[in-house]
Amino acid sequence: MRSRDAALDGIRAIAALGVWLLHVGSNTGVMYREGMLPWMMSRLGIAVPIFFLLSGLLLYRPWARAVIEDTPRPRPMRYLWRRVLRVMPVYWLVTGLALWAWSSFDWTGWLKWMLLAQNFFQADPVPDGLYQMWTLPIEMSFYVLLPVMAWLLHRFARGGNRPVRLLMGISVLPVICVVTVVVTRLFEQPQLALLLPYHLVYFACGMAMAVLSVWIGHSRVIDSLAPQLLVLAGLLYALLSTELAGPRTLTLPTLSQSLWRVSLETAVAVLLVTPFALASRPGSLRNRVLGNPVSAYLGRISYSFFLWHAPVITLQLKLTGAQPFQADFASVAVVSFVVTLLLSVGSYHLIEVSALKLSEHRSAPALPPKAQPALPAAPAP
Repeated sequence: MRSRDAALDGIRAIAALGVWLLHVGSNTGVMYREGMLPWMMSRLGIAVPIFFLLSGLLLYRPWARAVIEDTPRPRPMRYLWRRVLRVMPVYWLVTGLALWAWSSFDWTGWLKWMLLAQNFFQADPVPDGLYQMWTLPIEMSFYVLLPVMAWLLHRFARGGNRPVRLLMGISVLPVICVVTVVVTRLFEQPQLALLLPYHLVYFACGMAMAVLSVWIGHSRVIDSLAPQLLVLAGLLYALLSTELAGPRTLTLPTLSQSLWRVSLETAVAVLLVTPFALASRPGSLRNRVLGNPVSAYLGRISYSFFLWHAPVITLQLKLTGAQPFQADFASVAVVSFVVTLLLSVGSYHLIEVSALKLSEHRSAPALPPKAQPALPAAPAP
């Protein structure tokens, strides 16, 4: 389990660095140049589906285990309390600083952003340095709905083969996603792309992977095919980095492009995560690469890194007076990476770790031990 978690942390690190590189490339204009490399840089937004898939995998797994193995189900209020403490303290810090520095919002604008409700008020301008925050209301929506979905899936699964019925129930979520994508494009409602239903397929794949990880555990077949799966993920990413999946600019894609993009992003995310979620082997090259201490640590601080990188890039561009899309790529990349990394290390250890320790105080007291015959005293472990 340790190696699996370390490897998944390594995937988080890659995803966070991908988002950072995407925004360095877009702010310096490198992403909009001609050539395959700029196109591939423009698709680094694949990091968001990867984050969503990992959320579905890791958060739903205890509920899947409860259904399949008859273990106790997570307590919804405790789960939600932990999610709030995991997400909100650092978010409030970073968002509050950016709003104070670069917004002219009144108290209602502040309230929307502090409550992660900004995606529901899309007529409001997005303050400088906070353009990456659109993903968090979607994540929080999933967090809030997951206990309800888990309860419904639990009831549905009791009527037969539990793992199979769980997978059947989860399969409804991608259908909702596809319908939402179609409605978004056919009826020209781009605001729907900032809501959870548009992204449900990524969470659903993670939830299905959670079921499989409990049901089949380590898969020798997937283990043997892991190199091919990772190569296929790279090839599909190259296909994603074409006009087939839509433009690189903020121009709205067509329905066909949107469906291709969602499909390819889903495939790449699944192919990347599957060898680590369903066939983790500590001695394998892939686990040693992604699960090494450096990448695993970067994965642990990846949430802070994700939050800080955009304000740091914005501040750097403002201090240097760089013109839009004309800043020097190398200097922006080096300075923003170093500063963001230092801020992330600080906020992770001072805020994130402290908040998680606070959440542990809500755990239920242990049951009293059964009476045992008197034994000689032993040193505490």
